[in-house]
Amino acid sequence: MAKGLVMTSPGLALIGFGAIARDVASLLLDHAITQNLHVLRRGDQATQQDLPAPLNTLADASALLALRPALVVEAAGHEAVRQVVPLCLAQGLPVVISSVGALHDQALFDRLIDLARRHATKLILPSGAIGALDYVRAARLAGQVMITYESRKSPSAWIEELQGRGLTPDSLQHPLMLFEGSAREAAKRYPANLNVAATLAIAGCGFDETRVKVIVDPALQGNSHTITVTSDHGKMEICLGNAPSPANPKSSWIVGKSVVAAVQNFLSPCMML
Repeated sequence: MAKGLVMTSPGLALIGFGAIARDVASLLLDHAITQNLHVLRRGDQATQQDLPAPLNTLADASALLALRPALVVEAAGHEAVRQVVPLCLAQGLPVVISSVGALHDQALFDRLIDLARRHATKLILPSGAIGALDYVRAARLAGQVMITYESRKSPSAWIEELQGRGLTPDSLQHPLMLFEGSAREAAKRYPANLNVAATLAIAGCGFDETRVKVIVDPALQGNSHTITVTSDHGKMEICLGNAPSPANPKSSWIVGKSVVAAVQNFLSPCMML
């Protein structure tokens, strides 16, 4: 871990306190990235027990804006990206977004970019469950670029979707193609599962040009991500196998660490791209 990154007042603010946000909070504190961490919980989390010390509860979005933290980290879902993130950017507060799939809404994405530009701040997108985005960003400057993404997860990550087809996780004996289409449609249809498709699309050739396959695979225990990039400059194919989050099998366990790495990169005097 890089040293010398401990934040003093006004510290950092988290939006949400679900599985990813709890992981992020624990890492930020355990690795002394900050000891001044504030949390704005979603309405459905408001009745949960008090936050463990040294976390501080924010009553509402107005309290977050009044705090003026050095950095805001969103980990509460698409609605928070639509409702709270614009308020932060309009106050010049930089924001790390974990719910990148929300940006399939082009009008929302354009609005957030415009707010960040006009208020001299940043909208920061972590790599999440995948890697090699540096190559993807470089390849989009080449000619004849094609990007495909294949997601394979165990049936436990798709219980509701399988039930909609009259199936149960235990009844699935062979891989099932759940979806094939654009990254925009994938992120729209599966907001809790396909943040990766959105991240890849933004880094690469866009939501409508990035092709996505979603496969439910009963042979898998974890989450598999295969990315293929071809251009007139060459070809990259990478496959990542991630352990699912113990608290939420729809998400890879590495996601919280990726968010924290993005926070560290923002705070560090040496930024890695």
